[in-house]
Amino acid sequence: FSPGLLVVAGSFAAFRLLNRGLERLVPPPPSARRNRWKWRNIWTSLAHSVLSGGGALAGFYLHPELSNDLVGTHPPGAHSLVAVSVGYFLEDFVDMLCNQKLHQSWELLFHHSVVIICFGIAVLLHQYVGFALVALLVEINSIFLHLRQILLMANLVHTTCYRLNSLINLGTYVVFRIATLAWMTRWLFLNRQNVPPATYAVGTVGMAIMTPMNVVLFYRLLRSDFFK
Repeated sequence: FSPGLLVVAGSFAAFRLLNRGLERLVPPPPSARRNRWKWRNIWTSLAHSVLSGGGALAGFYLHPELSNDLVGTHPPGAHSLVAVSVGYFLEDFVDMLCNQKLHQSWELLFHHSVVIICFGIAVLLHQYVGFALVALLVEINSIFLHLRQILLMANLVHTTCYRLNSLINLGTYVVFRIATLAWMTRWLFLNRQNVPPATYAVGTVGMAIMTPMNVVLFYRLLRSDFFK
């Protein structure tokens, strides 16, 4: 039994409670009231992105030596941060499964399944936590992806705020999503002799799934926000 599982369970419960209470904290505007579930879901996702992305960035800023060993060592709190993220992804998986049709959410459900498996290995084994922390840098971009959805639901597309967010979203997408995933793929390839075959296989499959998904999403963002 791993104490990390307690953190996962606590995180799942905390994000579930946050989701339930968000309509009181952030009431949906008239344009979003026909889809109250999605409004709550996006704000919950935004809270996780701020927590995990900010935490991962702080971890690498305060402990730059972490990049020298992404397998066996990690700074204090990093293991808990990864466990918290597993709890969130489980909560979001259940939330989508209960409130959305499968053909609308299968991509995200698939994405969450891959992340839960990869992060779950790090939590249970207390290894590859540093590698999982690199993956959480992607959440820096997710902050602006979620803000974009909130602005769309609030019918604020034709505003300076939306345009500014679109530019920041695109910039952070390249830096924290595409470049980060490319760096992770390179690290896996260079360290394949030091990673057990099963773990290497899971990581390689994860990267093979995430990379095309993120390229497609980048194209959709460009087409929607800049080429319309």
